[in-house]
Amino acid sequence: MTGVSASPFTEFRKQCRELMFKTLIDTFPDLAIFNVTFDIPPNPQFGELTSTICFEVARHLLKDPKELAKKVETEANSRIKGYPLIERIEAAGRGYINFHANYAELSSLTIGSAMALDLEYGFVKTNEPKKIIVEHTSVNPVHPIHIGSARNTFLGDSLARILKARGHIVHRHYYVDDVGRQSAIAAFGYKLLGKPAPSGKPDHFIGAVYAITNCLLEIRRLKEALKKLEGDELSQEAQKARVDLDEWVAVAADLRERFTNLFDKLLDSFEKVDDPESEINALMRGYEKGEEEAKELIRMVSSICLEGFKQTLERTGVFFDSWDWESSFIWSSEVTRCISILKKTPYVFHKGDVLEFDADGVARDFGLKKDLGLKEDYEIPSLTLGRSNGTTLYTTRDIAYSIWKFKIADKVINVIGMEQKLAQLQLKLALYALGYVKEAENLIHFAYNLVSFPGIKFSGRRGRYITLDEVIDGAVSRAYVEVKKRSTDLTEDEMRKISESVGIGAVKYTLVETDPLKPVTFTWDRVVNFEKNSGPYIQYTHARACSILRKAMRKVYDADFSLLKEPIEREIVLMVARFPEVFVEAADNFKPNIIADFANTLADKFNTFYASLPVIKAEPRELSDVRLLLVDAVRITLRNSLSLIGVEAPQRM
Repeated sequence: MTGVSASPFTEFRKQCRELMFKTLIDTFPDLAIFNVTFDIPPNPQFGELTSTICFEVARHLLKDPKELAKKVETEANSRIKGYPLIERIEAAGRGYINFHANYAELSSLTIGSAMALDLEYGFVKTNEPKKIIVEHTSVNPVHPIHIGSARNTFLGDSLARILKARGHIVHRHYYVDDVGRQSAIAAFGYKLLGKPAPSGKPDHFIGAVYAITNCLLEIRRLKEALKKLEGDELSQEAQKARVDLDEWVAVAADLRERFTNLFDKLLDSFEKVDDPESEINALMRGYEKGEEEAKELIRMVSSICLEGFKQTLERTGVFFDSWDWESSFIWSSEVTRCISILKKTPYVFHKGDVLEFDADGVARDFGLKKDLGLKEDYEIPSLTLGRSNGTTLYTTRDIAYSIWKFKIADKVINVIGMEQKLAQLQLKLALYALGYVKEAENLIHFAYNLVSFPGIKFSGRRGRYITLDEVIDGAVSRAYVEVKKRSTDLTEDEMRKISESVGIGAVKYTLVETDPLKPVTFTWDRVVNFEKNSGPYIQYTHARACSILRKAMRKVYDADFSLLKEPIEREIVLMVARFPEVFVEAADNFKPNIIADFANTLADKFNTFYASLPVIKAEPRELSDVRLLLVDAVRITLRNSLSLIGVEAPQRM
């Protein structure tokens, strides 16, 4: 094998660029200013790279690009000796220059690099490592992590893994949103129950308490509204209240059926409270002021729920370096300080008895609309900084939190749903207004679309969701059926362990592989599919490669790479060679989904290879040896790509 490269295809690209530059300098000395760029040809018959440089040069010299391409072809091929990864240069079409790789050399470099670098193959390090905070998941501690919010979890985790592999110093943060009405409702309900130890999984228990308490509040509110509208039953307002009441009564019936004892206990205590809304509002205000009783109660409820989150996250291999409590920034007066400084800018005004932040004014004065991808005539809505009752709002508190994060990081990536686009924009503009220009420029909103589960409309307030725990259990049980069907030589314990890995991998892959800005429809026939485009399919392909290497019962260290002549073999070599470039694009452009897509495409090509060509029994022995090395390179590349999206690569399935 010839040498080791962190990125074999980049090495080929570099040789093509150097050869092209030298050819242009020697042939057309005054054209050194031209930047030679390359594209991947649409068809392998046109080589591995193509350049349109002759079209640019021809315009400058007022010559025919086809004629120029022919001259470049002749001159470049006469200089090719010093570029071992290039087999030939070819003029094509109306003036394209196509570069064909020397596959014996590229295969040797690629496979040798994969085997030498092993666990690090593909992970090209950046020349400018940064301290990066990836804040993700951050589910409110009032209900379990459900399948919708799990997309946030696995996209954020993949992003953190990819950036760390790129060489950045990455910290994973969880923002505990323990301030506001939802937390106060959950805490109020928990107090009504007498603050019991949770029955069942902690977050499921708190989720039930929150949903039931909220339901009882809504029913009481609607009944009181209808009582005030007596004599005006035909009004639109009364009709809407009646429809809403019917819906909440149906929600109550569903909750009582699912949590009978809990529902009845809460209902009994709830009916003894004269004004639950006042108590909840007092709890909210008390918590923001740092009153001990409110602090103890809400922190207790939040911590119970977080304990359940940690159990789920540990099972899926997701962890956090820091759990940041929203309330801490209020109690430390950081939020008050931010508002005070904002008040001194020309961008804060009163609207009635509330404070508003003029986000549009900042964008206009700083000339930011174009940079933010906004039309000049688009008016950015103002941000309400606080309620009339003295409590603050989420985005206001997030300003203080963001400033704190930038004290320990160069870049901050917030993994938050695309429905928060406006809030994240207002947050960025608030940083500009406060003078944190560099920080604002390095605040990234990693947006993602919704997850839908056919037949289910998610609503934490109504207790309607499919928890991530339920989805994982379902995936693991389905994976077990498939593993048992395929692997008769495994013990029961081995099958259970593999099924856990495959089930979790199936869920992760499904939520990562789609472009984040596109919605995901979660269907079991797609998620746990051993035949195509799924986590289990790629895991099974990796296990197949491991099986071939085990059955060969010999270790190969070198071979004649010129024997890899079949088109599918060359396609696989090319994919393995390009993996580092795919990785760099995923890391630098925040695209974890392209890693999943790459792994699936490589699995497809390997399975085509496996179905059509012998490996262990290939003749002559030298051909078998080089194919075993190719299999090993695929194994390494699949394992490394799966690791970037947090999916295990089982050796047996």
